[in-house]
Amino acid sequence: MKKKYLALLTCSGFCVPAYAEDVQTQSYDDPNDIPTIIVEGEKISEINVKQVKSADLAEALNRESASISLVRRSGIANDIILRGQKKDNINILIDDAKVHGACANRMDPPTSHVITNVVEEVEIIEGPYDVENFGTLSGEIRVTTRKPEEGFHGDINLNAGSWSYQKLSGSLSGGNENVRVLVSASTESSEQYEDGDGNTFAEQQQNYAPDSKAIYKPENEGLDAYEKKSFMGKFYWDPAANQQLMLSYTANRSDNVLYPNTPMDALYDDSDLLNFEYRITDLGAWSKALEFKAYNSYVDHPMSTIYRKMAGMNGANEKINHLESEITGARIKNTFDLGETLEMTVGIDSSLRNWDGTYTGYGMNADATGVKSIDDADTENLGFFVEAEKEFNDFNLKAGLRYDDTTITPGDSNEQFGENEYTAFSGFLFGTYQMSATNKLFGGAGQASRVPDGKELYFKGTKPGKVVMIGNPDLEQTTNSEIDFGIESDYENFDMKIKLFYSWLDDFIVYNDSKMMNRYENVDATIYGIDLSGSFNLTDAMYLDYGVAWQRGEKEDPLQGQTGTNLPEIPPLKGTVAFNWDYAEGSAARVEVVASDDWSRIDEENGEQELDGWAVMNLRIQHSFNNGFGVTAGVDNLFDETYAVSNTYKDLTLVFDGTGEVMLMNEPGRYFYLNGSYRF
Repeated sequence: MKKKYLALLTCSGFCVPAYAEDVQTQSYDDPNDIPTIIVEGEKISEINVKQVKSADLAEALNRESASISLVRRSGIANDIILRGQKKDNINILIDDAKVHGACANRMDPPTSHVITNVVEEVEIIEGPYDVENFGTLSGEIRVTTRKPEEGFHGDINLNAGSWSYQKLSGSLSGGNENVRVLVSASTESSEQYEDGDGNTFAEQQQNYAPDSKAIYKPENEGLDAYEKKSFMGKFYWDPAANQQLMLSYTANRSDNVLYPNTPMDALYDDSDLLNFEYRITDLGAWSKALEFKAYNSYVDHPMSTIYRKMAGMNGANEKINHLESEITGARIKNTFDLGETLEMTVGIDSSLRNWDGTYTGYGMNADATGVKSIDDADTENLGFFVEAEKEFNDFNLKAGLRYDDTTITPGDSNEQFGENEYTAFSGFLFGTYQMSATNKLFGGAGQASRVPDGKELYFKGTKPGKVVMIGNPDLEQTTNSEIDFGIESDYENFDMKIKLFYSWLDDFIVYNDSKMMNRYENVDATIYGIDLSGSFNLTDAMYLDYGVAWQRGEKEDPLQGQTGTNLPEIPPLKGTVAFNWDYAEGSAARVEVVASDDWSRIDEENGEQELDGWAVMNLRIQHSFNNGFGVTAGVDNLFDETYAVSNTYKDLTLVFDGTGEVMLMNEPGRYFYLNGSYRF
């Protein structure tokens, strides 16, 4: 395939994040103030306060940002698309640590392993502009959870909504300037939601594929959609004025999660996340900030056909795919100054990811027992990185460079394929030019790579008497070479940001449904787009905010045995506009319209189908009382529209009707919710 490389160290560009001033003016007297170079994106704050509808972070991000689109899988545990890419093409970090779902069918994406009521803020970094973390291809989602505070504080939240949704959550935080602790816990459950036509999960299946063996048995049609419990604990210790140690543990326990347009449901989905950080500041001229980080995340996910007709009476023909995923990582980085205007960061980053899955079958599926869906695949990475930030009066320049060495080793059943070795240089050059007090230009160039994952390389499917190799052990790594440009304006009553990007993808990994085996393959492709966001103040208390995002994606050549060149999962034009009224301190009302154009540019040969455009209105009011009590009430999809936001790309195993067409899953209809809280 043709290779396109950016001369990263000779390119010039302009860039600034909306919050770059915070990075440039940091003081390192506090160990918390260790720098991270952020070059592009947006920051979403107070998610735990604003997004109380459910625990699903993916839904919250879809509502908060026009650049993010939702991939609907269930009532919870949904996935996201950023700039026309998803899966490992997006780096998702929870408190700067990685987590990978275990499900080969994306039932448990990384965003499902953290819940909204513990999320303090999210930074969405678009493009390959991060060298500290392995594999930042199309962008990065940095999730920061709540931190403990000095003194003694707490909160309790009760939430109820349509379809018997109920949630109870609470937290306690306390300590002094040297030791602080936070504990948080929650439990929630919901029945199956109904779409705008009043159809539950089971009824959507019956309307679409009444004769399919993948629909729910009559006795299971009324099952709850899910039940979820979570716990998070954080411990902070400052052994000295310039030192801080942080230890955290997060547990998520989800049971009987229904995925109606998938032939299997999750019996349970359990994850455990451990995170350790040690920071020291002001060590001398060559170290104003030294950080060591280590983390481990483990996910246990068995999915089964037990609730479906295909399992037969009493589960006589049940099939289970039990998968586990674990990643352990460590990073050390040091920040220092060279002169008064140049800041440098150097570091080492390493991780080991393991993915393992095994089928168990009964009756007609008995011969699947012991077959490895993904056989003990290890992805071992070692990376070295350097970053720099330089000030030139009205011009600010940031640059980064990274080298990765990665080895992927399959388990015994795939040992004939041998190890896959990948090396890559990544880097970026990004800057900003302050044209005036109200206007700045920003832009840059970057290049990054990501290696194939265990599913894309080695995944196997089973049918009675047959094992099919879906993965392709000969895949190359994907490289994204991208340019970005934009302008940001900030006036007294009006602000606006426009961003354009063009991305060249070498050896992009896609799914080819025309092949009988080895269905993942590499293809060169391009993705380009534009997004616009901003706000307009009507009065001191009233303002409008808006966002629009548009992308196009094309394969350079059709896949083997196909003729189309549209890239899959490139969402159509999406926009949001909202009227906000901050009518009292801590109290606000919001009227929001979210809309999308028709999804007509599709990868039809690989399962996508044309979707109608849609527009929905959402209402929300938050009121805070002086005694610590608060109430949030809202209604989503006010006019009870029937619509779908995500397509049916066949890299997911989905339910088919009699003609081979994939089942489309509709969004929830009109949804009422009420949250009561008390904080002290």
